[in-house]
Amino acid sequence: MDASVLIEQNNQKRKLLNEENKKVYEEMLLYVRLFFNKSEQESEEILMELLDHLLDAQGEGKSAKEVFGDDPRQYANEIIGELPKMITPKRVKVGLMAIFYFLAVTTFLNGVVHSILYFGFGKGDQEKIYYIGTLALEAITSIIIVFVAMYAIFAYLKWSCFKDINKVLESVLFGFCFGALPFGLFLTMFIIMPDFGMSVQIPVYWLIGISIVFYVLATYFKKTS
Repeated sequence: MDASVLIEQNNQKRKLLNEENKKVYEEMLLYVRLFFNKSEQESEEILMELLDHLLDAQGEGKSAKEVFGDDPRQYANEIIGELPKMITPKRVKVGLMAIFYFLAVTTFLNGVVHSILYFGFGKGDQEKIYYIGTLALEAITSIIIVFVAMYAIFAYLKWSCFKDINKVLESVLFGFCFGALPFGLFLTMFIIMPDFGMSVQIPVYWLIGISIVFYVLATYFKKTS
């Protein structure tokens, strides 16, 4: 059964869990899914098996603690250790998919904002000059920042699973570390980055068309991964 079908079935079956069991299972589900280096198909199959097992136990009056033990993290780690890794070609395609989605979103927003400013309010220029060297370095640096931020987010989420954490404090720290800090790095980069390399002058609305190309490429890698 395809992973997407398993995910949908899992979403429906989880509604049958009581609140206590659902809380524990969803922590385990999140924890397992955060290991992106593992096979998605195998991960979803084992998560479905765990859910069916827990539902059967719940029907017998048992709790998630009785099923998974006092240390659900250790239980999950043992399962993850048995899961096969995602094959290298698929990893490459997933990485390319993420990169092109990022480029599609940033290019689209850039094109829309500049187009609205110029055609709607008469601000800015109809055409922008881009320096190939600067553009390439900004793109590479931006992708690195995003990947580092995403890695940090996933590492934090793995750490926070199965723990009782103050949600207000968590929201503040999460917003600063994974929101304000990366934004500040992006802003600093665009301010201090010098112009170098061959220059290209294009209409701002062309950026929207370029973003569509990036989106098509991202979709292709998603479908073939």
